[in-house]
Amino acid sequence: MLLQRVITALVLLAILLPALFASSATPFIALTLAFIAAAAWEWARLNGIAGAGASLTGLLCAVACAVLWWSGAVERPLPLLWAVAGALWVLGGVWLLKRGVGGWSALPRGPRWLIGVVMLCLAWLAIAQARRVGINFLLSVLVLVWAADIFAYFAGRALGGRLTGGRKLAPAISPGKSWEGVWGGMLGVLAVAAVWIWADRTSAPDSASLYTQLHAAGLLPLLLGALFLAAMSVIGDLIESLVKRSAGMKDSSQLLPGHGGVLDRIDALLPTLPLALMLVSQLRGAA
Repeated sequence: MLLQRVITALVLLAILLPALFASSATPFIALTLAFIAAAAWEWARLNGIAGAGASLTGLLCAVACAVLWWSGAVERPLPLLWAVAGALWVLGGVWLLKRGVGGWSALPRGPRWLIGVVMLCLAWLAIAQARRVGINFLLSVLVLVWAADIFAYFAGRALGGRLTGGRKLAPAISPGKSWEGVWGGMLGVLAVAAVWIWADRTSAPDSASLYTQLHAAGLLPLLLGALFLAAMSVIGDLIESLVKRSAGMKDSSQLLPGHGGVLDRIDALLPTLPLALMLVSQLRGAA
């Protein structure tokens, strides 16, 4: 299993890195569109739509993203869209987690399907816009999610249950997650932010990292923004776990051998990318 995970990771890096660092943003945007279409196919299957219906969902998501690209949405600032998307993620995420696995299953299939398609299209538009802002900015958002996950894993292994008397974060959805892990992930994100700001001293303001742009508004916006995004990455992960548990599936698919499916790799990014653009666009508007 470990060898399979390593091979898959190396293949993905060999595909993604040249596209990410290409002189034009087009290869990376096109590649991520294909990944989002695959995630939409997985979403349909997780919600009881198999066969041709799942394939059509992937195709529809790809066409919707392509239309957004063709219409120029990738290049235009969209502060209102990101504000609405951010509000929906915060309020909708809390609502879904409060309803739990049973509440998700009780929703009609149509709304569940639509939630996923809209969520994935917004995530694709966010990652495309982030790449247009700059590689430094996009990487800083991606690393925030990865740091939150990695530090949470090690903090959970070392301290899980010791500070809260064994209380779990969401035992009915993801029994392995602890509050200590979440707190460790947040501290890790703040450490990464500090290092990135120090390394980002010579970057142009418009292409600076997420952390530097938040810090430009002050220390408090940096702290609150980084912690907020770290928390929302956890919510993204929990929502996908909720949907998988409702479907009785461990992984969203086996498209990525050793890693599960595309959704399993991007679940925490789905809220974080739109919310990062929301924060930055609001700060720019207030400047």
